[in-house]
Amino acid sequence: MVHADLGKRQRRDVSARLEEAKGLALAIGLDVCGTEAFRIRQSRPATLFGSGQVEEIAAFASHEQAELIVVDNNLTPVQQSNLEKACSAKVIDRTGLILEIFGERAATAEGRLQVELAHLDYQAGRLVRSWTHLERQRGGFGFLGGPGETQIEADRRMIRDRMARIRRELEQVTRTRGLHRARRQRAPWPVIALAGYTNAGKSTLFNRLTGSTVAAQDMLFATLDPTMRQISLPGIDKAILSDTVGFVSDLPHQLVAAFRATLEEVLSADLILHVRDIAHPDSEAQRADVLDVLAELGAVGGEGEEAPLENAVPVLEVWNKVDLIDDPDHAAAIRARAEQQQNVAIVSALTGEGIEALRRRLADILGQGHRRYEFELSGNEGAALAWLHAHGEVLSEISEAEDDRVRIHVSVRMEPADHERFLRIHGEAQGENSD
Repeated sequence: MVHADLGKRQRRDVSARLEEAKGLALAIGLDVCGTEAFRIRQSRPATLFGSGQVEEIAAFASHEQAELIVVDNNLTPVQQSNLEKACSAKVIDRTGLILEIFGERAATAEGRLQVELAHLDYQAGRLVRSWTHLERQRGGFGFLGGPGETQIEADRRMIRDRMARIRRELEQVTRTRGLHRARRQRAPWPVIALAGYTNAGKSTLFNRLTGSTVAAQDMLFATLDPTMRQISLPGIDKAILSDTVGFVSDLPHQLVAAFRATLEEVLSADLILHVRDIAHPDSEAQRADVLDVLAELGAVGGEGEEAPLENAVPVLEVWNKVDLIDDPDHAAAIRARAEQQQNVAIVSALTGEGIEALRRRLADILGQGHRRYEFELSGNEGAALAWLHAHGEVLSEISEAEDDRVRIHVSVRMEPADHERFLRIHGEAQGENSD
């Protein structure tokens, strides 16, 4: 595995880039026999690396009997082809590696279509590398005159046709998702979307909040297909929590385009939980990468923008994996930073630390449109009292006996829509707005 350091200022240093690339390779079961970074003054159009560096890479691959060389950069088709010839080994770049992971992990029909579309888009420009042995003529007369259609042209046309069919199928998926979103928006249930860098602990947090058993592994891109579950929060009897695919630095544009229907779930959310691995040394760089993708989708404003987008979704950062911070001073500094910021919650999804505080925080954010109502119930209106407990946050409940009757004074915070529902169901119980 090799990385070309072009000397440009980047969010993470070269060693961190190589470590992440190694994690990507391990995610699909590759045996990484070595990593190396090469400083490049100027990118070579033919091979990216200099001739001496190419020889060094080839020698190392030969010594290790490596069958695959992963270049942690994006290669042009010509660079990829020339490196394969020079090193006598298969070569893939960062985009190809991520596409391989997605291709292996996609479980649903929609996910497989999205990955196939991204892969075809990526391969379309690489036919010159993949099909050089098929560059032969297939016919040669007719009104066109010329030599006929080459094998590469035919294969490229087949790829375009297949991509067009997949796009039509995904358009139907997008329409279906749009209908589902519209149905959810008509329902009085808020939607919370989990977003974050890959392996930040989103699925573990999802399981902790919902009691589900969604696959959660210490592995990059363990989750590809979105999952939704119902949760209850203090004062909110039902909310929808959505787990989405993780992001990564330099996420291939083909994947952003192909997974747009899935990623756009965050656009319809009432709140985005940006889950961060706060114990990771590159946590700040990962945060910036996630915000870049969310900004590209139009969910949030980009880094450095003076004003938020008009339709921006509120974001709460969840600093996860606090249990992995061994240094007490570092942990104290992290907590002090969190206290200074309004949009941060600290948790450990694995141990459960901070989860109840997070649930209350979510209820407060989603319940900002709630109002306080006062009710007076009789002792035999148990069903009405139970309904208030289930659909609102009961702030106080005082029972008084008068003339052999029990009167219950209840103060509840709930949405106006729930208050109207209560009055329709239990019309005899009077409630008034005390705000």
